[in-house]
Amino acid sequence: MLQTALVSNFYFLSQLLFRKFKGSFLIRALGQWQEVEMGSHSVPVGGLAYYISPPRDFFEIFRDPIHALFYIVFMLGTCAIFSKTWIEVSGSSARDVSKQLLDQKMFNKGFRPSAIEDKLRKNIPIAASFGGMCIGALTIIADFMGAIGSGTGILLAVTIIYGYFEQYKKEKEKMGEGLFA
Repeated sequence: MLQTALVSNFYFLSQLLFRKFKGSFLIRALGQWQEVEMGSHSVPVGGLAYYISPPRDFFEIFRDPIHALFYIVFMLGTCAIFSKTWIEVSGSSARDVSKQLLDQKMFNKGFRPSAIEDKLRKNIPIAASFGGMCIGALTIIADFMGAIGSGTGILLAVTIIYGYFEQYKKEKEKMGEGLFA
């Protein structure tokens, strides 16, 4: 989500600057845009905006492999960085998780409480980065397959639907009924 917001804001700024200052080298390096014949929107055709956009179809991966490779690296990198940052911001850092474990009296025998935090400090950022890269990979695959909408939109829809399913399941369990009764 954060990655999509970042790219959307970059696109907006790049289009705005390109319309006003087409002749500037720096603005063209940020992004060159072309109006689409069937529609009232622009698509990136050059500059950084082009390289951070997904390939338009599956065959473009082979026509312009540098674009596809740059897009893959950009998506995986930004998703990993945002995931790692989100862990620190959301209260899931090593210190926070260690405190929660100690408050619940959950710890490994033979380990000092500070050793648990040290162990978590090594593992949580790696797990967060890997998880972010997995979500980025799912988005890339959906974009390359030509899914309707974007890969991020599909992931968001699945997450929302799954959340509703979990809520439905909990309510049914509280009422003592079966899941589909």
